[in-house]
Amino acid sequence: MSAQEPLIRWAWIQRNWPMIWDLLVDNAIMALLPALLGLILALPIGLACARWRFLYQPTFGVMNVVYSLPSLAVFIVLIPITGLAERATVIIPLTFYALAVLIPAVVDGLTSVPDHVRQSADAMGFRPLRRLIQVELPIAVPVVLAGLRVATVSSISLVSVGALIGRGGLGGLFITGWQLRFPTPIIVGIVLVVLLAVVADGLLVLAQRLLTPWARERSAG
Repeated sequence: MSAQEPLIRWAWIQRNWPMIWDLLVDNAIMALLPALLGLILALPIGLACARWRFLYQPTFGVMNVVYSLPSLAVFIVLIPITGLAERATVIIPLTFYALAVLIPAVVDGLTSVPDHVRQSADAMGFRPLRRLIQVELPIAVPVVLAGLRVATVSSISLVSVGALIGRGGLGGLFITGWQLRFPTPIIVGIVLVVLLAVVADGLLVLAQRLLTPWARERSAG
């Protein structure tokens, strides 16, 4: 990059906006799907760990090992199975990373339900499934969604690593900028990753407020 090179070339952004938009959408899909799949899988696994506590430590240990694996190495290992250009090469590892965050969140959320609340539900004739759906899960929502926020934001960031194998959403802008010694794509990529993370986190905060109206009433009172 020469000394006269501006930090941002707006003409380049305007000219390449369709490509940038496609990368943004790709990044969002490959980040949000693992968070959603991780939540779907974490709910029954976390429920089992909360009910039978002896399952929790080995499950948590396995998830910690999975979370410690370098994402790029896992992407490379999956290439012969899923293919170089497939989203699954990135989505599968990120789903496991999300599970490592969400399983403890589900367990903590369910175990945070006071015993007297469960006893009151039982006294009112609630069967276990009804008590879980109408009492325990709603109380666990804030803790579970806090874990989902962490998993979602982490996935949005980690997707960019996939650019090193040709599937990284906005990470492709980082590779382009580095190869051309051209800062504009790098700055655009960073800004859009941050904006995507902020929007996703804001939507989850809104979802929490909608799912826990009693929390708003309590804080207002």
